[in-house]
Amino acid sequence: MPFLGHAIPLMRDNLGFIASLRRSYGELVEITLQPGTRTIIVQDPELIRAMLVDLGPSLDKGRFFEKMSQLLGDSVVTAAGKNHVRKRRQLQPAFARGEIARYVDIMRDEVTATVDSWKPGQVIDVREAMVGLSLDMLARTVFSGSLDDTTFRRLREDLSVVMNGVGARIMLPDWTEKLPLPFNRRFDQARSAVRATIERAVDDLKASGHDTGDMLSLLLRARDEETGQPLTGHQICSEILTLAVAGTETTASVLSWLLYELARHSDVEARVLAELDEVLGERPVTFEDVGHLPYLRRVIDEVLRLHHTGWLVTRRTITETQLGKWTLPAGTELAYCQHALHRDPRLFLNPLAFDPDRWVESEQPAPSNAFLPFGAGKHQCIGDRFALTELITAIATIVRTVRLVPADKKPVRPVARATVRPRTLRMAVRPREEAIRP
Repeated sequence: MPFLGHAIPLMRDNLGFIASLRRSYGELVEITLQPGTRTIIVQDPELIRAMLVDLGPSLDKGRFFEKMSQLLGDSVVTAAGKNHVRKRRQLQPAFARGEIARYVDIMRDEVTATVDSWKPGQVIDVREAMVGLSLDMLARTVFSGSLDDTTFRRLREDLSVVMNGVGARIMLPDWTEKLPLPFNRRFDQARSAVRATIERAVDDLKASGHDTGDMLSLLLRARDEETGQPLTGHQICSEILTLAVAGTETTASVLSWLLYELARHSDVEARVLAELDEVLGERPVTFEDVGHLPYLRRVIDEVLRLHHTGWLVTRRTITETQLGKWTLPAGTELAYCQHALHRDPRLFLNPLAFDPDRWVESEQPAPSNAFLPFGAGKHQCIGDRFALTELITAIATIVRTVRLVPADKKPVRPVARATVRPRTLRMAVRPREEAIRP
């Protein structure tokens, strides 16, 4: 429509609209997200891989990430080209295997504290509970030894406001940010408070000269490979803010869908529990166990396929670019939808069925080029191992302590905001007969 482009069908049902493009059109289809711009939805798995891998270094990140950069600051998530490569090398030590191993005890303690707060028979909003848990796990791994409890609680509340607000700001037109609305004031105040807290923590840690063993200490030790200079407090703050928004929202959504599917499929849940019992016995999960739970990993892969949190990932051409047989002019917005890609019946057998065994090689494996849980190429998620460790640690702790069952029979619908998440997911807490405690 003139001036509106495809805004109406996107606002009415963005997931349904994007999925309909796969059914009705070919490898590339042009839509209009904003007046005066062209956005090409890339639908073919090979072309998506070419965009992410072959063309990745020569493309800008596009509007979605550009907007995140404006809101949260320049970070490894939003940077492109040589800037991204430099930032990724700076931050890579914080996500190394040895560092992630140190985080597992912190993660498990936060999950245990969350589960301990639930009462038998209590009905909880699962996504809200998982958002809180994800925020706690992230904040504790980043600031485990750098903040006192009062400051930590205040930071967690401010991060929650920023995380909930950034999705809306990305989707709304830029001019709405200037409106004197309570929503805008809360977001701006919380973002400023988070930055002030992190910058104070950086200054205090620098002054003390201590290594507190958390991610903040690692970021303080990071050096620019070209200049040899450390990250500034502002740069560290931008990295942590973006990590909090990008990592917490996605982890919370995936955990919510995991608990939902385990509740719906008692046979899958039983197999997960049997594997945990065989591998762990009566002890809590540790980092060494993460790679020895193949069935739980298949369950997670199936959730990442069926309920992927990414609904519109963008890139932008900087110069005239060849993608397959098409020549795209400079300034063309490109996008792909992992949620729709992973549900395409031409790529995945019976795609709407939850079937962890589809990932067994002896069965009918899904095409690897169409499964992109963490993206691909030089911009593949830097926190993929961190996220998988969080998911395995959380599920292995939750399901052996309590059982969550749907509070009603209504089907749970996905809704796409900053990520694809359950619209409403209320579940009742039931105790396990034999709870395993750390």
